[in-house]
Amino acid sequence: MTRIAAAQTPEFREDVDAALTYALTVIAEATAQGADLLVFPEGYLQGYLTQEPLARRHALNLTGPAFTDILARLPTAGPTLVLGLIEEEGGRVFNTAAVIRHDELLGRYRKTHLLAGEAFFGPGTEAPLFEVGGVRLGINICYDTNFPQAAQKVADTGATLLVCPANNMMKRPAAEHWRDRHNPARAERCRETGLWLISSDVTGQRGDRIAWGPTAVLNPQGEVVAQLPLDQPGLLVFEMP
Repeated sequence: MTRIAAAQTPEFREDVDAALTYALTVIAEATAQGADLLVFPEGYLQGYLTQEPLARRHALNLTGPAFTDILARLPTAGPTLVLGLIEEEGGRVFNTAAVIRHDELLGRYRKTHLLAGEAFFGPGTEAPLFEVGGVRLGINICYDTNFPQAAQKVADTGATLLVCPANNMMKRPAAEHWRDRHNPARAERCRETGLWLISSDVTGQRGDRIAWGPTAVLNPQGEVVAQLPLDQPGLLVFEMP
């Protein structure tokens, strides 16, 4: 059995220090519960910034000193992390999930399918495979899971788990429309591919926007086998066979 975990977090925007401080408390809790893997939401570290100047201002180069300092603050024991962030490389910015084991960067996945408001991000082209606690996993970020080919590309690598960092902080009408549609869409990907899926999302309110989640685990039959309550932060831990 592999113990997988996902955080449902408040939204942090333009405050990496606050996001990292909060993450460290979640990591400590996940470590105490024996988690092998811990997933954070899409764009968690700097916030899901969809204004290009703002995203560029806060983007991190994964080989640069600022990101090295972040790695140095992470514990040297505990779960492997999937951490959503905004990345910069070669003058381009990407919506990225970094995979970190203790204080070492193992690799990254860049969001492939971009919404109209994300058009300034560079699209990802790769589906890297990672192994954690004997489980092989790949990543789709939020909107990616609306596309069968994105999940199939992960399944084709030999993965058994699809990791889905998400950020569904939306204007209320859109949030209400999508509130009960996220898991059914992801369930289709599970049934098509035979993959397990774990998602992580933000929750809370900002102005006229609201986020409820969901943060959940789905089995290969598309059944929700574990889920945090909507509209409150928390940590979901699940033993995956």
